[in-house]
Formats: sequence, structure tokens, C-alpha cells
Amino acid sequence: MSDIKSIELSGWGRYPRRMATVVCPEEISGAVPPRAGKMIARGQGRSYGDAALLEDGLVMLTERLSHVDEFDQTTGMLTAQAGMTLSEVIHQFLPHGWFPVVVPGTQFVSLGGCVAADIHGKNHHRDGAFGAHLREFEIVLSDRSRHRCSPNTNHELYWATIGGMGLTGIITEVSLQLIPVESSYLVVQHHQTKDLEASFEVLSGEEWDDHYTVAWIDCLAKGGELGRSVLMRGHHATLADLPERLRTHPFSKPRRQHILGFDFPSWTLNSLSMTAFNELYYRLQGRRQRPFIADYESFFFPLDRIRNWNRIYGKRGFIQYQCVLPMNEAFQGIRTLLETLAAAGRSSFLSVLKRFGPQGAGLLSFPFEGYTLTLDLPVNDAELFPFLDRLDEIVLRHSGRVYLAKDARLKPEAFRAMYPRLPEWLEIKRRIDPQSCFDSDLAHRLEIGVPNHAQ
Repeated sequence: MSDIKSIELSGWGRYPRRMATVVCPEEISGAVPPRAGKMIARGQGRSYGDAALLEDGLVMLTERLSHVDEFDQTTGMLTAQAGMTLSEVIHQFLPHGWFPVVVPGTQFVSLGGCVAADIHGKNHHRDGAFGAHLREFEIVLSDRSRHRCSPNTNHELYWATIGGMGLTGIITEVSLQLIPVESSYLVVQHHQTKDLEASFEVLSGEEWDDHYTVAWIDCLAKGGELGRSVLMRGHHATLADLPERLRTHPFSKPRRQHILGFDFPSWTLNSLSMTAFNELYYRLQGRRQRPFIADYESFFFPLDRIRNWNRIYGKRGFIQYQCVLPMNEAFQGIRTLLETLAAAGRSSFLSVLKRFGPQGAGLLSFPFEGYTLTLDLPVNDAELFPFLDRLDEIVLRHSGRVYLAKDARLKPEAFRAMYPRLPEWLEIKRRIDPQSCFDSDLAHRLEIGVPNHAQ
């Protein structure tokens, strides 16, 4: 195993922070658990909370395990080491006309992390989550044995690992499907809505649907404007869609990142500044109602242009709260969540509303058919966490759940109520990892994966 050292780590929300003992293997052969003790694998650290932290154990950094093993130019099937990022996949294969089927809001996430969190994108209502587009993966278990897993081989371990937050083993290699595209651009159209009812109408109506759809939502609007939004929809541009000047060079170069080299003061993001920002954003983006051409980075990864944009929230960090509610409960539940947020005067820098398609087969995967709401809330006062507990209560009343890859504070009893397939997952976990070698601060907090723990 590679050299071991101690460094401070956090999730992307920068809360909580932990001193961690880390190891960074150079080769796949070094990606094995310790002979004794606990560990968790960590890709790019883009989960928001404590899923890739382990205070009393070993954190394995997989960033150097990023080589392409095989690519079929005819079918678009890619096999790569699990430390490879979506950014590296896109930069290497987009110029040849291939793009990942599912991408989240950042391209700087590892393939292993995509599997462990079963990430989703703006096209879940059409294409499902990341796990739906895998052929197989390799995983190293607590006894250091290596296993190939697919829907037909080691299928129980396969579905326990997809969405299993890294608690079943070390994912070392991933085979995933890419889709053919004719350019690196998208045809995009925006639609401004006046309230939450109109927002749901455009997200559910066939006449508004597209391959990718998402709504930016003004979480501070009140009264008759509660839930107003800007729907952003798009699809990959063909050569015929492009203006003449782009047809000879249909694949753009990656944009240069801007570096945010300091923490914003804690008072910067408040209800007044965010109300002003939301008003401006709603007006400006809502005007773009005619179709226009956008590069893939602007459409899929707008925040990636600012390296360390999470420093906008200051030294204390922020919580990203994402929940999903079923179709028949979503409108009233999300209305209640927005009313609660607005009444508390809490500011969310980024609030997103999306429609999800049918649930996948991952035992702990987050998405199911319904609507998902995402909120960013700065950690700036002692009342934030009791407030989030109130949001959990609303989500549970409406038969919803919270996304573990975004979570940093959910309570174990709420988690167990939100994830009904947890007993199935625990049975597999106890069978393959009886001493709970693969562990994390998230697992400790949610009281999962602990031998003989009464669930």
C-alpha cells in the first residue's frame, strides 16, 4: 500500500471537516483494504457531506487510478479505472462524437463515485440514473477478493453497490455506455413561469418536454409568486442545428476555469442579497424564450467554470438539501417546503426542481418517480439544523426521501423510514463485510453497516 499521511478533508459543502488518514495508490493492485481496521474509498470529494470521510479509519484516494482500459468506437462502450472523472471521459471522447448518457451538475466526479451515489442528471425522466447504463464493474471486498459484477453476475452485490455510498467495497473499474453526438453543443430554450403550479405544468407537459429539463426555482418568492421558476430545456445539437460558423468545428474546446481564491464573508449571502439576485436571474433568464445554441459546459456544468465556487458560502460551509417526493404528493409537499423556507427567510443560492422517471434497481438509490427539489443553505446559525429536521418531517409526511450524497445531518430514524429496502441491503452487507471494514462517518451517523446493530 502507498504512503500514508494525515490531511484535513471535507465534502464539497465544506461541512463537516475532519482530519483523516489517507492513502493514494498508484496502481489498481494497491487498491485493497487494510488487514485490520476500517476504510472508505474517495474519488474527487464531490459528495457534499460526510459520505467520503472516516475519522477513525483510512480514506483511500482513487484519483491516480484513472486510466482507460478499453473503448469500442463502434458501440460507445467504455471500460476505465474508477478514479477517472467524467471530465476526463468527456475531454477524451467528446471530440470523437461520444458523451456520457448521464451527467450530474459537475463533471469533476469519479466514475466510482457515480456508481456509489447512482448519480442522476437533467434527463432522469427519460434515461434513468447512472446505474441504468452500466455493463459491469469490478469491486474489491473486505477479504481482498476481486469480483466482476453485472445485472447477471453477482447481481445482489451489483445492486447493493449502485447507490451504496461505497460501503460494500472498493470499486476499481467501471464499464459504461456512451451515446453518439454530432457536436458539443445543445439547442436550449427557456420558459418563465409565474408560480409553482405553472412550474409543475411545464415540467410535466409533453409540449414542454425535451431530452434534458430542469427548472431553476426562486425559493424566496412568496404569495402569488411562490414557486416561480425558469424552465431550462435542451437536447444535443446536430450539425443541421448549428449556425454555419460552427459546422466546420462542431466540438468546442473546454472553457478556462476561473479561480475563487478566498472565502466570502459570512454576511454576503443573506435574504436581501439573495432576493435581489433571484429577481435579476428570473428576469434575465426568463427573457431567453427563443431556442439558442449553448456549449455543453454552460448547459450541464455552469458552476464548474469557477474553481472552488463552494467558498462563496464562507469558512463554515453549507448544506445541500435534496429530496424527492412521489408524483401524487409532490406538488403539495414542495409547496409546503417552499412556504417553510420563505417564512424562515432562509436563502438558497441555488434551488432546482426536476422531474424523475421510474425508480432504478439499486437498493439504496435515491431517485424514484416524482419531483426532486434541491436547496443550498449556508451553515451560518445554530437554528439551521433544527430547521432542516423540520424539512425532513415534511418530506416524510409526503412519503419522500433525502439524497445521501448530499446529506451531512440526517438522523438514523428518518433514514430508515426513507429507505425501505435498507433491510435487504444490510443482509448483503453483513454477508460480504461481516466486520464492516468499509465504513464512513455517514454510516456511523446513520447507524448502518455496524455488526449486530439492531435496525
